[in-house]
Amino acid sequence: MVRTKKLWIGIGVLILFTPFGLIVPKWFGAEGAWGEWSLEEIEKILGYVPEGMNHLAKTWKAPLPDYAVLGQSKGLVLEGLGYMVSAIIGIALTAAVMYIIVKLLCRKNGSD
Repeated sequence: MVRTKKLWIGIGVLILFTPFGLIVPKWFGAEGAWGEWSLEEIEKILGYVPEGMNHLAKTWKAPLPDYAVLGQSKGLVLEGLGYMVSAIIGIALTAAVMYIIVKLLCRKNGSD
């Protein structure tokens, strides 16, 4: 099997496992996935919100807030699907940017 094909199969398996970020915390009675805290949760944990984090929260708005696809209702299955769709979009964008960078670098070095 070609190395690239193995890579994409591995990435596909990781995409299938992304909903475990939602499922496992629910199994253990945790409030949510580690590191995905709102500013209110950060303030509850630390007692304050770091200034840089507060500024960034006002500046940056996520393209898919809460990993939700437009029109998606709540529920573990649909939230898991939202996680997978977000993963696919993120991987596709990252792969496209890397492809463009490699093509530009190859053209610059004359090995096109």
